[in-house]
Amino acid sequence: MKNITITLDPETAAWVRVHAAEQNKSVSRLVGEILQTRMKDRREYQRAMRRYLSKPPFDLTGDPEKYPTREEIYDRTRVR
Repeated sequence: MKNITITLDPETAAWVRVHAAEQNKSVSRLVGEILQTRMKDRREYQRAMRRYLSKPPFDLTGDPEKYPTREEIYDRTRVR
């Protein structure tokens, strides 16, 4: 573990103390978990973007296809 120092304005510092206390965590642990979550989300986004961009583009000049109906799009019978 590395120790770092962060500078917060008084309002943010007060908020983070309260938020950490509500979760029975230290401010340090809470900030660390928030940063880990952000880092994980960013990595997942980057992976998804690379996966999407690695696919070849599709041709839009072929025969047009019929758009799905509203009922087909919002069919929720499986959920009901």
